[in-house]
Amino acid sequence: MKKLTILMLCIATLGLASCKKDTIVQSAQNIVVVRDVTPNQWVLSTNGQTYSADLAISAIDAYHVDNEGTLVYISYNNGASYIQLPFVYNVDAYSYEVYPGGLSIDIQSSDLQNRAPIRPTSSVRIKVVLIATD
Repeated sequence: MKKLTILMLCIATLGLASCKKDTIVQSAQNIVVVRDVTPNQWVLSTNGQTYSADLAISAIDAYHVDNEGTLVYISYNNGASYIQLPFVYNVDAYSYEVYPGGLSIDIQSSDLQNRAPIRPTSSVRIKVVLIATD
């Protein structure tokens, strides 16, 4: 009985050791777009609850929206440091929406108070990273 168990273990070990491992390397390049948004580019919605800034980015097409990834960062110090969206600061929630042809950055109140969001008073730098796939 011991010989049969040892023989079965040897066969299983050889079978597992013969598995081939493949390394997959993607060759697609990510695209980084950096834009500055001035205070007058933030538009308040008709209900007064959302400031939005639209960025036209031709590299964002329907394929990108459906199959690839988008990361968005905002900098209040001319690119010395960045904060990734979405995030909440001083009761305002920063988020974004990606669509073919560009993206929209929104600032809204993060709680249930009836309060208008605060528009940035200086120019902010937006960094958009488009994550490509093969």
